[in-house]
Amino acid sequence: MNKENTKEEVLKAFNFRCACKEFDPEKKISKEDFDFILETGRLSPSSLGLEPWRFVVLQNKELREKLKPISWGAQGQLPTASHYVILLARNKEEMTYNSEYIDKMMKVTHKIPQDIAELRRNRIEDYQKNDAKMFDTDRGVFDWACKQVYIAMGNMMTSAAMIGIDLCPIEGYNRDEAEKILEDAGILDKSKFGIACMVAFGYRLNEPKRAKTRQSIEEIIQWVN
Repeated sequence: MNKENTKEEVLKAFNFRCACKEFDPEKKISKEDFDFILETGRLSPSSLGLEPWRFVVLQNKELREKLKPISWGAQGQLPTASHYVILLARNKEEMTYNSEYIDKMMKVTHKIPQDIAELRRNRIEDYQKNDAKMFDTDRGVFDWACKQVYIAMGNMMTSAAMIGIDLCPIEGYNRDEAEKILEDAGILDKSKFGIACMVAFGYRLNEPKRAKTRQSIEEIIQWVN
């Protein structure tokens, strides 16, 4: 596929994608297709390569039903989605510069020599304390992790749209109550994670009622030459 064809296919996928409010409950995404979507999330970039995410694929109907009353933005999606993903972000304890998790990522995943790891840790400390001022608020470090999780979610959404799978990103839920439901079910370890966002996947039951609306390119782009 040449470059022009690739660009056309990408834009076609972006125009196809919509925030699907209700899915066809009879249509299920194949294992191969959903493994592909998850892999694009796994391969997503993250700040300093720290991968502060975990993807919970929630297929349990009882737990979906428990989430429904406190998820006002997922009333149609929770019962009908082929696959429902809760994206977790690592918390302050996990993502602070001197944490065991960051040490493990550098030594085990990245296989960085000890002396280089120390230099990188010092760089992270300076970035968190001084450049980004993450410790000025209780949520600063967690919000940093959540921003990265959204990159993974965006890539999963695009890869799904590229192969004709519908989806809906979801922020409309009570985070405290949703986390308690997952914690009580033994799914969420709150000493390490919090919920960043959710996304439902499946096949649309109905076509959108209106065409995609966006601001013009002139309204959102500023060139500085």
